[in-house]
Amino acid sequence: MADLGYTKHEHDVIVIGAGGAGLRAAIEASAQGASVGLVCKSLLGKAHTVMAEGGMAAAMANVDDRDSWKVHFADTMRGGQYLNNWRMAELHAQEAPERVRELEAWGAVFDRTKDGRILQRNFGGHRYPRLAHVGDRTGLEMIRTLQDHGIHQGINVYMEHTAIALLQDGTPGDPKARVVGCFGYDRELGRFRVFQAKAIVLATGGIGKAYKITSNSWEYTGDGHALAYNAGADLMDMEFVQFHPTGMVWPPSVRGILVTEGVRGEGGVLKNSEGKRFMFDDIPDNYKNQTAKDPEEGWRYCLGDKSASRPPELLTRDHVARCINREVKAGRGSPHGGVYLDIAWIQGRKTADGKTIDAEYIKKKLPSMYHQFHTLAGLDITKEPMEVGPTTHYVMGGVKVDGDTQMSTVPGLFAAGEVAAGLHGANRLGGNSLSDLIVFGMRAGDAAAKFAKENGAPRLDEAQIQNAARAALEPIERQERGVRENAYNIQYDLQDMMQTYAGIVRNEADLTTAKQKLEGLKARAAQVAVPGNREYNPGWHTALDLQNLLTVSEALVMSGLDRKESRGGHFREDFPAKDEANFGKHNTVIRRDPRGGGGGGAMQMERQPLKPLRDDLKQVVEENK
Repeated sequence: MADLGYTKHEHDVIVIGAGGAGLRAAIEASAQGASVGLVCKSLLGKAHTVMAEGGMAAAMANVDDRDSWKVHFADTMRGGQYLNNWRMAELHAQEAPERVRELEAWGAVFDRTKDGRILQRNFGGHRYPRLAHVGDRTGLEMIRTLQDHGIHQGINVYMEHTAIALLQDGTPGDPKARVVGCFGYDRELGRFRVFQAKAIVLATGGIGKAYKITSNSWEYTGDGHALAYNAGADLMDMEFVQFHPTGMVWPPSVRGILVTEGVRGEGGVLKNSEGKRFMFDDIPDNYKNQTAKDPEEGWRYCLGDKSASRPPELLTRDHVARCINREVKAGRGSPHGGVYLDIAWIQGRKTADGKTIDAEYIKKKLPSMYHQFHTLAGLDITKEPMEVGPTTHYVMGGVKVDGDTQMSTVPGLFAAGEVAAGLHGANRLGGNSLSDLIVFGMRAGDAAAKFAKENGAPRLDEAQIQNAARAALEPIERQERGVRENAYNIQYDLQDMMQTYAGIVRNEADLTTAKQKLEGLKARAAQVAVPGNREYNPGWHTALDLQNLLTVSEALVMSGLDRKESRGGHFREDFPAKDEANFGKHNTVIRRDPRGGGGGGAMQMERQPLKPLRDDLKQVVEENK
């Protein structure tokens, strides 16, 4: 068989993904003296991190001096329903303030308190104002800052390149076989690239494009999850998908686009078609002592009154999303299948310093939201309520990693950010994602650089490279055999199926149907034919991404079927309560059976017991209930 050519690049550390986690990992690895290559699917600066708008959670106590890392830790564990990797939750709470100050030192421009400190806002699930922010454009400021800093660190950036297979020193898919590089292609001309490395950091984000309605951008096709899985790494908590309660629902062309939680943090309220603030009707027992008793107390909380408790609109995202879904199903939704989010109502009220709130105040606090609705929906949020509904936003599940180093269960393979599991447990608190990126991006980059120094030069297997190249070309070559399956049609059918049978509300029958339909979709995907050649061919890109989407969808459905309870982002209407005895003491782990040959075995699932919480951290949790 003819040799398929490629260009080889050699580095100590390869980082796949150039969002917040990838950039921070690359910066840290370079600072440790490693030669670093940064592979990004899109253009540098265009990562999905820019869509994280509300802020980054860090217990800096700039607005409320009662905050501390201990309270942040307890909030994160409670939000994750205690399935979190507690070591990651501890490190995150302790190190987030320093990482935020580091961004400031590198040039990030944050909103300020009157005395010049970084301003922090309220967000769902956080007891105190904790989110350092830049209006409602915080993710964009993070990316700009990391990019501007990173380009001066000697990092080689490979823009518009996609990694499609990890290369290993040993049998592909063997969890004991060290990762020694990755195989990919440039998206413009379709030319193959081999990246040889002593360590690889995955920072590829989430899986949102497995669903029909999502806030995620086109890059989020589960690439890192699938790369790790195919290399033999464990995936964990894949049943836990976060449906953000507030995405746009109208017009159809923008359905799913995120509406930041910052709107509710600034005082926005949720109402049904009858004009009722329905969130007061359903407050979980474990949050009742921290939730406002009436609307006036909720408003005082938004103004910074330390004696007030949070409004119910700022409960955890999983709960708020289900409440919205319930109102819509009961016939109390808005005309286009959502509910109303109203920030205009605060006009005429007084701020904490006695100033009267007007339209300009709202525009200053929420500039992106004002522009987004004005441009895309022809709606002025200072005058009218927004129509919002749940949208697939984040996956808590991902690559199982060591809490301190972020190394996966495969030697030399690290993961950080959304692609890594553990920190968030069953449900992520808003704002914890951006601080997650910089805390664990830094840790992954540091550990990857140290691993590269301590381990010798990798050995590449030419057969693995050639096999990966042939597999990548199969969709193009099938057109010559008259095969007619279309990648776009299969992706659409997958998204529609996942939305219908594995969405915000699940049950045994629906998940079983999803499992059956996935088998049919996998059979169709094996027959995808792409017209044209490798150059400028988005159909080919979609065909390659499709395999990743099918992998993560199967892992999600398998995990969801096994967890016969409702917890965090996983809600089973046939098991609506939490079951601590049977499901509160383990994580669900997915891995590929290495006995299938070449890593090609069937998907397997295991219930992995939780590591007992340290006694001092147990006390922290108890003190902050």
